[in-house]
Amino acid sequence: MKSNRWILAAAIAAACATAHAAPAPASASGVDLAGIDHSVKPGDDFNGYASGNWAKTAQIPADRSSTGIFLKVFEKAEQRNAELIRDAGKSNPKAGSNERKIADYYAAYMNEAAIEKNGLAPIKAELAEVDAIKNKTDLSRVLGGTLRSDVDPINATNWWTENLFGLFVTQGLEDPSHNVPYLLQGGLGMPNRDYYLNDDAQMKGYRAKYQAYIASLLKQSGAQDADAKAAAILALETKIAKAQASIVESEDVHKANNPWAMADFAKKAPGLDWNAYFTAAGLSGQKTVIAWQPEAISKLSALTASEPLQTWKDWLTFHTLNHSAGLLPKAYADAQFDFYGHTLNGTPKQRDRWKRAVGSTGDALGDAVGQIYVQRYFPASSKARVAQMVDNIKAAFNDHVDTLDWMSPVTKQKAKAKIATLKVGVGYPETWRDYSSLDVKADDALGNSLRAQEFEYKHQLAKLGQPVDKGEWWMTPQTVNAVNLPLQNALNFPAAILEAPFFDPKADDAANYGSIGAVIGHEISHSFDNTGAEFDAEGRLANWWTPEDQAHFKAAGQKLVEQYNAYEPLPGLHINGQQTLGENIADVSGLAIAHAAYVKSLGGKPAPVIDGLSGDQRFFLAFAQSWRTKTRDAALRAQVIGDGHSPGSFRAQTVRNLDAWYDAFKVQSGQKLYLDPKQRVKIW
Repeated sequence: MKSNRWILAAAIAAACATAHAAPAPASASGVDLAGIDHSVKPGDDFNGYASGNWAKTAQIPADRSSTGIFLKVFEKAEQRNAELIRDAGKSNPKAGSNERKIADYYAAYMNEAAIEKNGLAPIKAELAEVDAIKNKTDLSRVLGGTLRSDVDPINATNWWTENLFGLFVTQGLEDPSHNVPYLLQGGLGMPNRDYYLNDDAQMKGYRAKYQAYIASLLKQSGAQDADAKAAAILALETKIAKAQASIVESEDVHKANNPWAMADFAKKAPGLDWNAYFTAAGLSGQKTVIAWQPEAISKLSALTASEPLQTWKDWLTFHTLNHSAGLLPKAYADAQFDFYGHTLNGTPKQRDRWKRAVGSTGDALGDAVGQIYVQRYFPASSKARVAQMVDNIKAAFNDHVDTLDWMSPVTKQKAKAKIATLKVGVGYPETWRDYSSLDVKADDALGNSLRAQEFEYKHQLAKLGQPVDKGEWWMTPQTVNAVNLPLQNALNFPAAILEAPFFDPKADDAANYGSIGAVIGHEISHSFDNTGAEFDAEGRLANWWTPEDQAHFKAAGQKLVEQYNAYEPLPGLHINGQQTLGENIADVSGLAIAHAAYVKSLGGKPAPVIDGLSGDQRFFLAFAQSWRTKTRDAALRAQVIGDGHSPGSFRAQTVRNLDAWYDAFKVQSGQKLYLDPKQRVKIW
């Protein structure tokens, strides 16, 4: 699964790829009482206390790299999606309707016999185009033809694209009125540059298995000298990795603000025939493209001239196969899972085909599936209650700004302006996508997928030069996640995450505020994390801080960096506090604001004691249990190396920065999580 934590659209409350879960018994309090391990002191390990008994018996499903609360919610959405997708074809819908497209897309994906029969036919033209490359202009044209808008705003720094570059379309960094194109680094078949450049034994083993995987796909396709070609492809990708900017560098939005005129590319990034490239990519009419990682773009362009043409052709052939392997005959799909699923993430078993078909249908026809999803499963009452929680948490944030004794009045005014203009989408978008021009066939699974990708690319290109839609959604309603979009100054909370135990309309407010309330607070806080704080109320890259306020903010962030640097998920492997800083700020601030909103919701009355737990105890337990997770070592290593989110077990320990947690659980000096009040990080 390809993703990347922020690069423009900063996602991010719920890393659904890394925080899956098993069911927990319900209680009147909304807390899983049986999951608590009372042999662990809350002040020594709050995650172990809140979820220790759960962890003793929780089993990671064979087709998963992890388990946790997100899996419970995800599987509920998955079953619902499967039901509505299968129902779509039962009434024999008319040709061209959304229901017909949904039914045909799913049927084609499930038709393994047709996939085996089609073989490589769906990508024959692409492979022939690669084979016909004779010179640099041909290479540039083919590379441009592969450009896609595949940046995932949910997870942007561990996002990667196999194509040499990726495209992202959104408003300009300094001009929030119009959409512009951003060009980003790409070119790797493994998740990020560390997989190529890190010399520990684990990474060396991954490289050897990746080379073997490359060779296996080439051999399966009938290529000659597959082993030698695989070695050359890995060597080329190692040079690409060396050319790329790191995750931390890519997160620095100021380094990304590089608007290049079209003519500048030939001067600043010689090597590629940029005219041929942009023409093939459908971008020749643009006056300016923003180079997100300018040095990397220059170095990648230079590699197209310095490396042998045949190696580039072999690289393109492999990536054409790899990109589509999941919908090619079984030998290709099995080989792809064995490397990406089993080797890189430790997952023993491929997911059932129906699950993959449901996921692919929901991706390709997201709004078509989403419309049916919300009609069936997201009542207006849930939307209204969550919207009220959002308003309450925004109000709590607004009030809390006034209490910051370190912040000047002028900065407070700007911060409150951001809150006032923050556009929050709950459940589903205000307008739905039109799929009438997308051709879906009942016997062409791979063709359907490729046409859906091209359809999405054309949709993104059509936004260029147009006024910005502040209400644009970057997630579908059936997605179990949430997102902050700093350039839009907007949030999306899809319907599928607004389910128990995150949100339970029957549960006590303490649990709801501790779980979904903290998610909402997290997303709001992303507008004020180390990246979001660089954007003003209009989503414009602008410094709205006084120098003194900014210095204090960055110093507090550095304390959080150091706090997380000390965490060691695997022996010798520490969390990168700088890489995860934005998420950690959002966790700390979001939890604090959600708690303030919960206290305010009590209206001055004492919280009831339920199941023997005070209101604050229920609040903090619900938060920690939302992040309970059990992850295979390979997947955990991949997350620590490449993701901007800290592992869930460490996110649960965020509580150590809140004074109210100490009072609720009588945490004492000398306990492992105890922080002196001066060392507790308070950012918002």
